[in-house]
Amino acid sequence: MNHQEEQTISCPYCGEVINVLIDCTYDIQEYIEDCQVCCRPITFQVHQNANSIEVNVKHENE
Repeated sequence: MNHQEEQTISCPYCGEVINVLIDCTYDIQEYIEDCQVCCRPITFQVHQNANSIEVNVKHENE
């Protein structure tokens, strides 16, 4: 069973604060998910260890 954690991020395009589900199966991952408000592609970089999860988001072209 996949463990997911809800995180709050700010869209790098429209600035809207949105809630996203992060798949905690992998310690390090990078993927693209569309903003729920403006539909533009957000690049997610996720790093986690035993104590915390860090989610960074950026424009597709950064």
